[in-house]
Amino acid sequence: MKIEKVRLRHVFGTIETDGLFWEERLVQPLDVYAEFRDVTKRVEWSSEKSKNELAHDAYFVQIETDEGVIGIGGPMDKAVAFIVENELAHYLIGRDPLATEFLWDIMHRGSVHGRQGNTMIAISAIDNALWDLKGRYFKAPVYSLIGGPTRTEVPAYASMLGYDVLDMGLVAERAKEKQDEGYTAQKWFFRHGPMSGPKGFKKNVDMVRTLRETLGDDDDIMLDCWQSMDVNYVIKLAEQIEEFHPRWLEETAMPDRIDSYRKIREATNIPLSGAEHHYTRWGMKQFIDAEALDIIQPDIYWAGGLSEVLKIAALATTFDLITIPHGHSTNAGIHFSVTQSPIHTPYQEYLVKWNTVHQHFLKDPVTPINGSIHSPSGIGMTMDLDPAKIEREEEPNFGS
Repeated sequence: MKIEKVRLRHVFGTIETDGLFWEERLVQPLDVYAEFRDVTKRVEWSSEKSKNELAHDAYFVQIETDEGVIGIGGPMDKAVAFIVENELAHYLIGRDPLATEFLWDIMHRGSVHGRQGNTMIAISAIDNALWDLKGRYFKAPVYSLIGGPTRTEVPAYASMLGYDVLDMGLVAERAKEKQDEGYTAQKWFFRHGPMSGPKGFKKNVDMVRTLRETLGDDDDIMLDCWQSMDVNYVIKLAEQIEEFHPRWLEETAMPDRIDSYRKIREATNIPLSGAEHHYTRWGMKQFIDAEALDIIQPDIYWAGGLSEVLKIAALATTFDLITIPHGHSTNAGIHFSVTQSPIHTPYQEYLVKWNTVHQHFLKDPVTPINGSIHSPSGIGMTMDLDPAKIEREEEPNFGS
């Protein structure tokens, strides 16, 4: 069996929403500048056609073989799709699609100036498509090809990116809703960073207090700083919220500043998670060697695909660290999570709003049931697109 074509599909559709979809943004690194910190500005990741409709388009890579077996990876944006078509596809044509290790290695070695960022995201999409293809070829779910299940379901934590975090009444209401849906863990996102001053700091603490008072003592609360704080601010914040027993603080500083993570970890009893914006086993090893994190969070859609995240997790277990992939990659992520020891992968992240977007075009989206994600029964990674959701499809146009 040989790869004949690496096809990019650009699809368009409309997501029906119940009112305003993106309610509020999270704190961001650019908030050190007032023009980006303006609390009246709401970041939108998709275009809202109306109060109840969200216009959405996405690129998928479809790998096609001479035996009619295909594999699909994505979604991705235009910049990543360009790299797939113009920089990586030529490595695949005429090759054996089952040789996933070889194909990953030549794409990685060939990307001399691109072993992070969008190039690695493009390699991830291709790698995941190849695993989807391999599952289809063997007529089996991917998790059965990488060691088989250690369990049939994985507890999910509801990740609340895009929800209002400034109205404490709404925070309490949404947190209780998710608890009633069966989630025993939730992650919420801070809106304010160091440059927002004492008022912003107080609002961050108020959110954590509201969550603990709403959820009671037993549920886990995770808190995301989205690489937008510094050492002194996080240490002070941790001192104020430690009484509410967060499960972890996430991405407390920009990912390159590994020494900052180490200093924060040494100064607080709250576990630290991060590295979703790092790539490959070599990037994760920097955090591990520095003893900077308690939980490693590679994104299977970003860090190098399923092939690489399996290696990252194996490395992490030798240091008795936890690996919980970042939650963009639910379809791929569940195949990883159900093959891992529950003590090393106790949760899978489920980004509630982002999964609505990322899985919109899929025929078989993966969603939690009573707070847990169950191992899929379909073959491959169940990545078939749903024609009923595709309003139109265009040939990708990257310009001349």
